[in-house]
Amino acid sequence: MRITMGLMSGTSLDGVDGVVLQLPKPEPSLAAHTEAVSPHAAAQVGPPTLRVLGHAHRPFPAALRTELAALNQAGDDEIHRTQLAALQLSTLYAEVVSDLLRVTGLQPAQIAAIGAHGQTVRHRPDCGYTVQLNAPSQLAERCGIPVVADFRSRDMAAGGQGAPLVPAFHRAVFWRPGEALAVLNLGGIANLTLIDPKGRTTGFDSGPANALLDAWALRHLGQHYDANGAWAASGAVWPDLLQALLADAYFQAAPPKSTGRDHFKLPWLEQALHAVSAAAQAAAPNDVQATLAELTARSAAQALLRHLPRAKTLLVCGGGAFNADLMHRLRVQLPGVDVLASSARGLPPQQVEAAAFAWLAAQTLAGLSGNVPEVTGARGLRVLGAIYPA
Repeated sequence: MRITMGLMSGTSLDGVDGVVLQLPKPEPSLAAHTEAVSPHAAAQVGPPTLRVLGHAHRPFPAALRTELAALNQAGDDEIHRTQLAALQLSTLYAEVVSDLLRVTGLQPAQIAAIGAHGQTVRHRPDCGYTVQLNAPSQLAERCGIPVVADFRSRDMAAGGQGAPLVPAFHRAVFWRPGEALAVLNLGGIANLTLIDPKGRTTGFDSGPANALLDAWALRHLGQHYDANGAWAASGAVWPDLLQALLADAYFQAAPPKSTGRDHFKLPWLEQALHAVSAAAQAAAPNDVQATLAELTARSAAQALLRHLPRAKTLLVCGGGAFNADLMHRLRVQLPGVDVLASSARGLPPQQVEAAAFAWLAAQTLAGLSGNVPEVTGARGLRVLGAIYPA
């Protein structure tokens, strides 16, 4: 048995989630089969030996959240500012690690490694790079635990997109042999994992999710997110605007593909608003929010129906799984598909990505691959990440 931690701060910029994961020694095959999860074992996923022992969350301090959002765009003195932000992030990561040790009663020596994803501020696979702010040496020094970081760059060096990296984990913990399964992570960006009955796995970013919804809510409500999607539910979808947004070439592009705030940002939305009719330009803010929610649901649903039409179950994770309006829109778009929160198979939505990087850290320690070439477009399987000893 091995115990690892995973830390994830996603593009939604809501904070850091951390989990402690107990898992067996990783197997060379990433196509791990799993048994059905008992509905009475909410903390257990996949094989009986794979278990979340603890979860902790810390929100970003307001100043750090503002700075991380700003660093997604070009600005003055970026090198200095990114390094300062990375150091602040490592402090927050270390606090989450401390929380996890406290809630589990574990000691640092019992943790094989911390998988620390870092904060993505640029994702440009078209240019061959991706940037995740992190200070793994600082984290290892402060916590006394080995750290695995920089998961994405090796896949990109092998010609891949460096994303998404979670499909291998989704297959290992959620898939049941013989079923066609989809998993949708609704973070800042929506990414979709598709697994056919034989376990063959594909996946890609289907489009925007909370990043645009949250940015529009902050501009018009002064709130960092639209709680439960209530504001979007109060509006009406504007068909012209929706069609203008869906006309973006990204949605028609074939996988492998990945995206981020570099593309789906408020100026992108504003450009579409100016391109449509005067009536749509005059849309009430909650109508625009409704249209953005519909864009998220429809682009994900269309991608699922196009690439795995026989899927009968869609598991939803990430913060969007708690958005009742988004979940309703997905169900409307996918009649005949069971749209369920990932907790239905034993892993709560807010824990999935952090658990994925705990699992990926274990793969790295064992010298085993963590990517799925059919997902990222890499030339083959690769061991991901760099190890920073305690």
